[in-house]
Parts: sequence; C-alpha cells; structure tokens
Amino acid sequence: MQEFIYNIAINLPGFLLAIVFHEYSHARVALWFGDDTAERQGRLSLNPAVHADPVGTILFPLIGAAMGGVMFGWARPVPVDPRRFKNVKHGVFWVSFAGPGANIILSVVSALVFAIVVVYVPQDFKFHRILMEMLRSSILINLVLAVFNLIPFPPLDGSKMVTSFLDYNQARKYEQLGRYSMVFILILWFTNIFSYLLMPAIIFGNGMMNLFIRILA
Repeated sequence: MQEFIYNIAINLPGFLLAIVFHEYSHARVALWFGDDTAERQGRLSLNPAVHADPVGTILFPLIGAAMGGVMFGWARPVPVDPRRFKNVKHGVFWVSFAGPGANIILSVVSALVFAIVVVYVPQDFKFHRILMEMLRSSILINLVLAVFNLIPFPPLDGSKMVTSFLDYNQARKYEQLGRYSMVFILILWFTNIFSYLLMPAIIFGNGMMNLFIRILA
C-alpha cells in the first residue's frame, strides 16, 4: 500500500498537467479557429475537475500506479464543431495537433526543470530525489500521451490530422475504422508494438535532459 501511494504521489502531478493541458489546448486552438463550443461548455479551463473522465482519469491511472508503472489515461474529449471553423481543413489539423503538441511542450519544460534541479539544487535538499522522480515521470507521461494520440487510428488525434487531407468520402470511410478502436488499443496494450513506437520518444526525452544539463552545467 505504501508503494502504491508513493507511485500516485510521484506520478499524479505530471499526469494531471498532461491531460488538462492536452484538452485545454484543443479548446484554445478551436476558439482561435472560430469554434467556441468548448468555451461555452466550460471546457476552456485548467481545472482538472471539468475534464475528468471516470475511467480515463481515475480507473486507468490507478491501475497503472498499482502495477508500479506510469499513470496512463485520458480526460473527456473536448467538444469541437468543425463547421464553425473559419478554415475547416486547417482548423481540424491544428486543433487535433494541439493536444499532443501541448504534451510535447510539457515534456520539454519538464526536462528543463529536471536539468535545473540536477545542476542548481543541492543533493542534500530534503526533496531532491522526489523532485527528480516527479519530473522524470512528467517527461515520460507527456511523451507517452503525445505518441499515443499521434497514432493515425480513429478516433485518436493523429487520425483527425490525417482526415484534414482527405475529401469527404475518403474521410468517412477512414473514420469507420473507429469501430475497431478498442481491439486496436488492446493489441497495443498486450503486445510490444507500442513499446517500439515509444522508443524514439524515450530517446528524445533522455536526450533533452542531457542536453539541458550540459547547457546549464
């Protein structure tokens, strides 16, 4: 039980930041392109409560913490009405990319703060190790969410980015793959496929940490 609680404490800050900024970014960019649907429904917010999903925000992350791994999950998707976009194709692409893009930015910021802690915070500081573990977790969680959501399989963000390049009929046929989304996710979950997809991102994350440490040292 102590290990379970410790895993939650280490992973929760990075996890909440990751899913909240992911959905907030979708809502913010949608507003830039002319769709205020998310704003009118109170989703243009950094309050985790308005984005919470019982399964994705509570159940799945707790399972991850219980298994000793990172907390993986999702928030309720932000409502988007592409018909309100000033430029539909550009709007669909950038609104879809905004979520994973926010996670990539957060991973870079976390890597920078990690380097600052390594270089400038004394190792005898009481919370030094905990801070480093939290920041490592934040880097990994954000990269996992970014890579996962960029997979071009409906209804993930990557698939919506692809549809912005298709005509109406092609997009409708492509989106029909979404009926197999649960099977697809289970295949990723129980095989090593996602691990292979994630490997470049992990290398990228480690590279960022080392680069920032060299710059600051």
